[in-house]
Amino acid sequence: MSIWGKILGGGLGFAVGGPLGALVGALLGAQVDRGIDRARGKITPEATRQITFTIGVIALSAKMAKADGHVTREEVDVFKRIFQIPPHEAKNVGRIFDMARQDSAGYEAYASQIAKMFGDSPAVLEDLLGALFHIAMADGVYHSAEDAYLKNVARIFGFSETEFEHIKAQHTGDAAEDPYNILGVGTDVSDAELKRIYRTLIKEHHPDRLIAKGMPEEFIAIANEKLAAINTAYDRIAKERGLN
Repeated sequence: MSIWGKILGGGLGFAVGGPLGALVGALLGAQVDRGIDRARGKITPEATRQITFTIGVIALSAKMAKADGHVTREEVDVFKRIFQIPPHEAKNVGRIFDMARQDSAGYEAYASQIAKMFGDSPAVLEDLLGALFHIAMADGVYHSAEDAYLKNVARIFGFSETEFEHIKAQHTGDAAEDPYNILGVGTDVSDAELKRIYRTLIKEHHPDRLIAKGMPEEFIAIANEKLAAINTAYDRIAKERGLN
């Protein structure tokens, strides 16, 4: 069963709990399409993490899209592209998105619940933040309201201001193309340290590791994109330095 079907299975709001569980509960109280997959049996801790991550992504994406005052078609399209929503489930996922966008609960409550569950998985939180940057940049403009929103989400996730600026630089402006910035190192980094950091990043952002930490397979495009960027950045630097 896909993660989208699991979200709309009976009792999942109770299983997840907190503001994100309440969001699902509100959706299940509405008129949901008949014929969608229903989760059966006991909800495992692994499934709960995956469901919480997914609902959190939808909720924060909806709030992100509204941060500059309006939701554009480009932002919605980017959301659908990144998160690989099957056509037959797009309508129900859209309902969650719209409900989260209109929900009176602040995004801080959603971000705090995600941070608490994934505090031991900073790479998962970084990739989630990266997805929000994609949505922020969808219309070609990085608004000050979006910057404030993302900065606060990053703070709630446990990232320092320096770490946030580094992540931000990877997604906005010319710094997004700087291989040293992508790896989070200075141009004066030694070859040995460069290799060590590269291996660490590859390990932390490997899709299999992130899935084990609770990222659903439907979102693995985020991890693959990050991994590809890390590999490309290292290859560029290695070629410039003549490293094997």
